[in-house]
Amino acid sequence: MGNQTGNHFAEADVEGTMMGAHLNTPSDIKAYPFFPSGTTSILSKCLTKDVWEKCKDRVDKHGYTFKQAIFSGAKWTNSGVGVYAGSHDSYYEFAPMFDKVIQTYHGHRPEDKHVLNMDPKTLNAPAFPADEDSMINSTRIRVARNFADYPLGTQINAADRREIERKVTTALAKFDGDLKGKYFSLGNLTESERKQLIADHFLFKGGDKYLESCGLEREWPEARGIFHNDAKTFLVWVNEEDALRIISMQQGSNIYEVFERLSRAASKLEAEAKFASDEHLGYITSCPTNLGTGLRASVHIRLPKLAKKPELFNSIADKYYVQIRGIHGEHTESDDGTYDISNLRRLGRNEVDLVQDMYNGVKALIAEEKKL
Repeated sequence: MGNQTGNHFAEADVEGTMMGAHLNTPSDIKAYPFFPSGTTSILSKCLTKDVWEKCKDRVDKHGYTFKQAIFSGAKWTNSGVGVYAGSHDSYYEFAPMFDKVIQTYHGHRPEDKHVLNMDPKTLNAPAFPADEDSMINSTRIRVARNFADYPLGTQINAADRREIERKVTTALAKFDGDLKGKYFSLGNLTESERKQLIADHFLFKGGDKYLESCGLEREWPEARGIFHNDAKTFLVWVNEEDALRIISMQQGSNIYEVFERLSRAASKLEAEAKFASDEHLGYITSCPTNLGTGLRASVHIRLPKLAKKPELFNSIADKYYVQIRGIHGEHTESDDGTYDISNLRRLGRNEVDLVQDMYNGVKALIAEEKKL
């Protein structure tokens, strides 16, 4: 079989390594990667022979190899993206690959700049009227952040991971007012704490095969943990996929309040430690899909009538740059017409723009639901 739609499948007369679950380590990728027929990952589309020849022996300044960067998507060929960075430097050392991935996913070109704006005063999100508010169960906005001068979670060593945990918990201990709370170390949870965190839907767990194969679950659960405020409206995941996932959430539809709390907390943390960022890529993250803002703003909303008209539902979502998911996460279905609606874009637009995307998309979906 020859080259199809940018993918590269096995050809009898070309030397290469077939990708798949049989691979055990990055060093098992001995020659140009072949993907099984039907592979649709961004990695399989972007990893051309030219990119392979340029990058195959490259190593970033933290010792992370190109083969490590592509290993998760090489082993698990059903990945959506399939490539992870080992450090800020990976995005430049492996630029022939990452530039293609970033342009494919975000439409962000190598010469483009990213812009930042976390000022909630510039957000235009008036309160929803009562009949619309009753359709929205909850609102959640998060950002991903990593620390300058450290590798990312895929490559960080245990000592540096512990140091990041110490820095974060020291900073969080200074939080007061509505942000004041408690840190729970995953390795030292009591059974009652574990049950409560599960009941609150706060606990993150190991055992994700994609994260495991890219190195993000090494020494699990050491130096990982969860902080939440007393009201359970502000949450920080420490050393999960990124060093920090800063999360603001609450019941109901007050998007402004959720964003204001997030903005305040993120700026307090940034005052304590320098985050990895630059003017081209914005905030640096392990997975290139989160680059830029690292922001995901979402509501859980009941849209039972639109749920029965998937073409209309999807066309509105596409127009407003929002993504539809089942409420149990990516690739899940909704059983009662409740959906997770979030901003699709991350890079090249500022944080306020992306929260605005979500707000505008939700307003449009509600308007259509009310017509049906």
